[in-house]
Amino acid sequence: MSHPEVTAVFPSLTIGLDLGDRQSHLCGIDASGAKVLERAVATSAEAVHREFGTRPPARVVLEVGTHSPWMSRQLLAYGHEVFVANPSAMYGARRRAKRNDQMDAEFLARQGRADPTLLHPIQHRREPAQAHLAQVRARDQLVSARTKLINHVRGAVKSVGQRLPSGSADAFATQAAAHLPLALTEALSPLLTVIATLTAQIRTFDRQLETLAATHYPETARLRQVPGVGLLTALTYVLLVDDPTRFRSSRDAAAYFGLVPRLDESSQHRPQLRISKRGDAMGRRFLVSAAQYILGPFAPPSDLRRFGEALMVRGGPNAKKRAVVAVARKLAVLLHALWRHDTPYVPERAVT
Repeated sequence: MSHPEVTAVFPSLTIGLDLGDRQSHLCGIDASGAKVLERAVATSAEAVHREFGTRPPARVVLEVGTHSPWMSRQLLAYGHEVFVANPSAMYGARRRAKRNDQMDAEFLARQGRADPTLLHPIQHRREPAQAHLAQVRARDQLVSARTKLINHVRGAVKSVGQRLPSGSADAFATQAAAHLPLALTEALSPLLTVIATLTAQIRTFDRQLETLAATHYPETARLRQVPGVGLLTALTYVLLVDDPTRFRSSRDAAAYFGLVPRLDESSQHRPQLRISKRGDAMGRRFLVSAAQYILGPFAPPSDLRRFGEALMVRGGPNAKKRAVVAVARKLAVLLHALWRHDTPYVPERAVT
């Protein structure tokens, strides 16, 4: 019995775009697989407009990176079919040994022409969400800088045989000023001034983010029903996910934040691996911090808490750490379900 011949339908033109900070390389592959275009263009909105603004709709493939959010939005506005490739998933543990910008552009074009799923494409968030997320990241950088300065001051005082009193980071500059050793006053007083300035800026950000959440992201209030999930965790979660419908299942949210174990199975071996840590590190850190509170001494009873406690009972050297990660994974799923289905949080109902 003869079988009908199946003919693959390829785009008339697929363009691979290897993005550089100042110059990008593009390679065009036609439906037959022939290379029909190859050149470098400046990595700027004006150059992208000249190259793609009047071009007939084509499939354009680029890797995720610093310039991919604005460039993908600009290309979509011109009517092109755009795929943003995820290199860590596409290349695996190691990238190709032989590569350059021109080869990368051609590789992206040929992969996109053959089957876009091979690109493991990602979805960039909307422009307003990206701008609002930048505020959260800026605050996070200020907190990180303040923490390093506080640790430096405390370490310097210890080096002369004294200690500063314990207290919150917000009050550190004021409290430490009265306890600085005389020999270190000249060296450390300017740092306390900087720490006080950072604290004031962090407080300003906190007020701005509280207003931002209330006016633009009211869904964060629903997420903050969960003890341990504060303004930063809820707002960061919403901004990073951007569109709750992007996931077919709430369980996909755990993988999005890199909280699921890596997979490297065969018919003979199913090793227990560490979590993938893919996705946004800041968002994952906030979820883990919330999970630590849930398992801490001050959190109220809940299904999440009991789930984590059951894991800790099993013992082992890393039982607490594994329990925290597992609760963070459950929390990522729960927050998406609360958001997507607009349901109230019930702390002592089975969590799936």
